[in-house]
Amino acid sequence: MTRLAIALFPGFMPLDAIGPYDVLRFLPDTETVFVAAESGPVRGSGGLTLHADAAIEDVDGCDILLVPGGRGVRDHEGRKSLISWIARMHATTSWTTSVCTGSLLLGAAGVLEGLDATTHWAAVDDLEAFGAKYTPERVVRQGKVVTAAGVSSGIDMALSLVELVAGAEYAQSVQLWIEYDPQPPHDTGSVAKAGPELTRRTVDLIGSLRRG
Repeated sequence: MTRLAIALFPGFMPLDAIGPYDVLRFLPDTETVFVAAESGPVRGSGGLTLHADAAIEDVDGCDILLVPGGRGVRDHEGRKSLISWIARMHATTSWTTSVCTGSLLLGAAGVLEGLDATTHWAAVDDLEAFGAKYTPERVVRQGKVVTAAGVSSGIDMALSLVELVAGAEYAQSVQLWIEYDPQPPHDTGSVAKAGPELTRRTVDLIGSLRRG
């Protein structure tokens, strides 16, 4: 039985956790446990709440660790126990993964020192402060560590992981089943495509929404 542990914390980004979950749950003989500082409801960004099945003190190992991002990742003082748990889990995982700014929690746990990694484009400096080298790709694998860029790339990361664990044909079948065939209405899904002016306006817009 493969154990998938998904970390939750106040302010996590819902799609960072649920997108990969809806892919990885198709891995053969896999059980999923959502883990937080304490079991029970955990409120994510935008108010969506998920239920943590277990407290971190009750989970002493997993095969796949998934760490989402979100506004709560920068509260290192408030995330001390979670960061320590991530470090302990990483010592024995088969795969340690993050989505978006979840990479900053991996960095705080000492997982990314000296590794290529990716994260949300607005958190590059924060990532490199932990000794990682930012790589502007949607999915970056370094040994057993797999990081994904911004929110939606978690699905790409999970499909890549399914291929590593169960083979290409199995991953193709999962992709078909969830009908993952992105056709976005605008080709502005990366800084390189959006350009500096739209990027600047986006930072201003999202910043004002977060303050509101």
